[in-house]
Amino acid sequence: MVQRETVTDAPAYLRDVVTMLCREIGFRTYRDTDRLDKTAQYISDRFASLTLPVTRQTFRYNGKTYQNIIAELRGNASPEQVLVVGAHYDTVRTTPGADDNASGVAGVLGLARLLAGTTLSKTVRFVAFALEEPPVYRTHNMGSYHCARILHDNAERVEGMICLEMIGYFCDQPGCQHYPLPFLNLKFPNTGNYIALVGNLRSKGFTVEMAKYFRAGTDLPVVTLNAPPVVLGIDFSDHWSFNKFGYRAFMVTDTAFYRNPNYHAPTDLPETLDFARMAKVVEGLKAAVEEWGK
Repeated sequence: MVQRETVTDAPAYLRDVVTMLCREIGFRTYRDTDRLDKTAQYISDRFASLTLPVTRQTFRYNGKTYQNIIAELRGNASPEQVLVVGAHYDTVRTTPGADDNASGVAGVLGLARLLAGTTLSKTVRFVAFALEEPPVYRTHNMGSYHCARILHDNAERVEGMICLEMIGYFCDQPGCQHYPLPFLNLKFPNTGNYIALVGNLRSKGFTVEMAKYFRAGTDLPVVTLNAPPVVLGIDFSDHWSFNKFGYRAFMVTDTAFYRNPNYHAPTDLPETLDFARMAKVVEGLKAAVEEWGK
């Protein structure tokens, strides 16, 4: 029997995942293929423990093989309609990557754990992408690009993609939240006590719809922003790859370097994250995915 996640045990589960990736495995750069393979196996085992079917999508970069890990919750009425929920599991060489992006991976696993055993009409695919950080960043060598390209080549009916990119850092001091353009300071809070859903203009309808469902599932504040690439950071993650193939996609984020002073630093450690509020992010996503999947 699948153990269903509860509100009370979710923060501990998320902490366990982040700690495993940061403390037990550590740096996960494109050069650390042994550590990336260990991470892929860990993620695969976590998905399999939920009795979800797991597949590995391999690709080559710079003479080495990398793996996207995919688990599927298949819909029972319209399984051809697909929602992708993903996060990258690699890091840059300067950090163990608690927020960037062990938090995103933990969120994907936590969401899968919440939904395992749920009956949905449509299909949800949970994906852990092998490579996102430099030197492959925003190129066709990203794991998410390979995933999106294969979906496109197979003419699959992808209705949207949700990218979890840094979801664990929150701050409550006035002025701790920053923005790429001055006018955004007038529109959004100056404290980092919220989660953001961020995407391009083409994905606005999808973003706003999912944000409405998200709010119904949690009391965590959420803001949305859909803007052109001139807004620095609007497409700085794996949703970029899906946008390249015409899919609607947005990023769930704590806004990264606009809030978290530990971004890409050795100090990006588990103890800097707020796992209670991370759990609220996952609860909101559960509500959104369930409503979409009806």
